[in-house]
Amino acid sequence: MGDTGIDSDTGAAAATAKRFALGALIATCVSALVVNANTSAVAILIPAISADTGTSTDTLQWAVTGYNLVGAAVIVTSGALGDVFGRRKIFLGGLLLFIASCVLIALSQEGIGVILGRCIQGASGATILACGMSLLSAANTGKAQLRAVTLWGAASAVGAAAGPLVGGLLASTLGWQGLFWIDAAIAAACIPVALIAVAESNDPTRPKSIDWWGTVLIAAILAPLIFALTNGSAWGWASLPTLGCFAITIGAAIAFVLVEQRVKAPLLDLALLRNKILVGATLSILLGSGTVNAIMFVVSLYFQDPAALGMDAFQAGLATLPVAAAAVVLSPLITPIVSRIGARTTIALGFVIMTLAFVALAFVQASWSYALFVLPLIAVAVGMSLQNGPCSSISTSCVEPREVGAASGISNMARYVGSAVMTAIVASVYGSVTANRLAGGADQGEALAAAFSWSSIAMGIWCVLGIALALLVARHVTPRKPGEFEYAAAAASTSHTLTPPEDVRGGAAAGGAAAGAAPA
Repeated sequence: MGDTGIDSDTGAAAATAKRFALGALIATCVSALVVNANTSAVAILIPAISADTGTSTDTLQWAVTGYNLVGAAVIVTSGALGDVFGRRKIFLGGLLLFIASCVLIALSQEGIGVILGRCIQGASGATILACGMSLLSAANTGKAQLRAVTLWGAASAVGAAAGPLVGGLLASTLGWQGLFWIDAAIAAACIPVALIAVAESNDPTRPKSIDWWGTVLIAAILAPLIFALTNGSAWGWASLPTLGCFAITIGAAIAFVLVEQRVKAPLLDLALLRNKILVGATLSILLGSGTVNAIMFVVSLYFQDPAALGMDAFQAGLATLPVAAAAVVLSPLITPIVSRIGARTTIALGFVIMTLAFVALAFVQASWSYALFVLPLIAVAVGMSLQNGPCSSISTSCVEPREVGAASGISNMARYVGSAVMTAIVASVYGSVTANRLAGGADQGEALAAAFSWSSIAMGIWCVLGIALALLVARHVTPRKPGEFEYAAAAASTSHTLTPPEDVRGGAAAGGAAAGAAPA
């Protein structure tokens, strides 16, 4: 009788755990897919939003940079909030905030509402990704945890790849607002799943303090910097407003370092910055992710401008499909390539391919058809995949096991920072070159082609810097046999650096820690 009762209790507990694991998998994967699709789709919608609200595309670039700026400030903090106050609770808060931001954007009649909504969406998206990953890891153990992380990575990759096509289709049929209404509905459907079938979890070992000042200072560093980079050509690079923005950024950076040295649970563990491999990998992620987001922003404007290719939103989304397909098809091959030729060679090769692609795009002419853009853009996607996947893996394998979460947070923050800063720079280059050429008497098509060309040159320079960084990355990292997690991490690396499950982390990071301590 007693044994039967124990067996019954054990069976009931196992069934409950299985239900919670399935619930966490559904809620986190669906929400990750929606967040990543939403993020990648918005650039395609910018021309339609501009036409509908009467807001210039130069101003609407803040719908992209504002999202990434807030995401950079919040991605680590939201994970810390989940660890302290409950991951499901903060995850649900992220979903509610995401729904509210979608409704605000969809109802906005002016560009300022869209930009504000996107900034809120940056906070909600970062929260959903950070806490969703933690919920998934807490709900599973062993092989099940590895499978769950793999599916989460796949959902993130599919969302990022499908976003432009889905966004373009909706903009051409239901209007640009359609994307946000549908995203809000899908996010709302995740709420009852999370309430009913996801168990609460936290990290009782983590300090209870939250680094609010660090979060504010990250935003204070980035916002004036982006203002200066966006408006510097119009204000004058030596003007008081431009210099004032740079001064605020420098002052906030100094304050950030001082704050991080004093708080109990810092947003950024400054000691990790002594790890040259981690720094090199993080900067490579920043350059790669920033460049890809910047080129997609310029492509969305150029392809849909009547004086350039004159596509509608759906055609422009469809035109990006080869780029997304190249990234998806290549992702399973990245890890075997790394195991064959080494991480450093793979990263350098990725940046070389991207550099050559931007060299080709620098020769764009007003007479170019879409066919001439396809191969260079596919090459950008191939190069980004080759460098971003290995860098994401290196960033979590070159530190001690206890530092893996912090290293992953640094990589994810860098991804947001790169996207925000580089999109702002390219938007400024694109807008200023267009205006200068038009003022000089060029026709609209020639002015836009010149703007695309100079934007490509800027991005090519960043990729050359990436080649130099590859000399610092992975020099002392000992490769290990690729596993399921490596494939998932490579697939998701365009939008997120995954934190390895415990069974992957234990054996991998130990060897990497020694590499991180070695001089690069």
